[in-house]
Amino acid sequence: MQFRTPVPIPKSDHLIDYNSKIVSLGSCFAVNMSEKLDYYKLQNVCNPFGILFHPLAIEKLVNFAVSGKRFTESDIFYHNERWHCFDAHSDLSNSNKETLLESLNEILISTSRQLREASHVIITYGTSWVYRNIQSDAIVANCHKVPQKQFRKELLSVGEIQESIANTLKFIHSVNPNCSVVFTVSPVRHIKDGFVENQWSKSNLIAALHQIINCQLSIINYFTSYEIMMDELRDYRFYAEDMLHPNQVAIDYIWERFKETNIAETAYETMDAVATIQKSLQHRPFNPDSESHQKFEANLQDKISKMVSQYSFMKF
Repeated sequence: MQFRTPVPIPKSDHLIDYNSKIVSLGSCFAVNMSEKLDYYKLQNVCNPFGILFHPLAIEKLVNFAVSGKRFTESDIFYHNERWHCFDAHSDLSNSNKETLLESLNEILISTSRQLREASHVIITYGTSWVYRNIQSDAIVANCHKVPQKQFRKELLSVGEIQESIANTLKFIHSVNPNCSVVFTVSPVRHIKDGFVENQWSKSNLIAALHQIINCQLSIINYFTSYEIMMDELRDYRFYAEDMLHPNQVAIDYIWERFKETNIAETAYETMDAVATIQKSLQHRPFNPDSESHQKFEANLQDKISKMVSQYSFMKF
């Protein structure tokens, strides 16, 4: 007897393995998936400018990175005793203006290099709702707790999102034409926008994405994380306490679906070996000085040494 309706997901033609270099961009669900990639020691960089929720913010970041943009004092502002940038997450904000500018420009340089070297870019869109700064008439990535009266809330249309996605792809492929791009829509529910408004927002994202995907560009893929949450995991027991974010069980399940459709089976043996090392590193002995624990530690270090000798980029 079947108690759920599994979402069919075609296997990607551009599978990830330990030779792949991945750049993950987008919402907090991008972070959830990136943590899995990091756990298995795949080559992954996530959200250099912090969490970005909407397509225009991600498009702007990619454009800045590939065009050689340099941040100047005109790109930052002072609020609540810290310097901020409307194009970056508040995690990057700093009490020192020069330090912030230096950090932003260093990140742009490294992101440019990472996009040029990437085999895969994974982009997770969270919402179609955006905030436009009234004074500058620019859509921001983060409001940084600036009073809401300084912004106008807008919903991006399907056409605007489609144009933004096309621009993002154009920027990426202008410096890395063979890069595979995986799009997904975050299953996190943005109920602060309203129940109907959240569905409207997700619908616009999905409609725009499929307009692009239907162009049948072979290096573009869509992973159904939103659909898995809505159709396979249709129960509040798969949500965190806030009833908005997927809980760890849901994240683990969606990751397994991603693994079976987007990661090469040739990588599974190494993933299992890495997982064994990770679990061993979490082990807390009753007696650290015992002979058995010393043997355990020696065996673990031997496993790590062998793994690092094979994959020099791995750090444990």
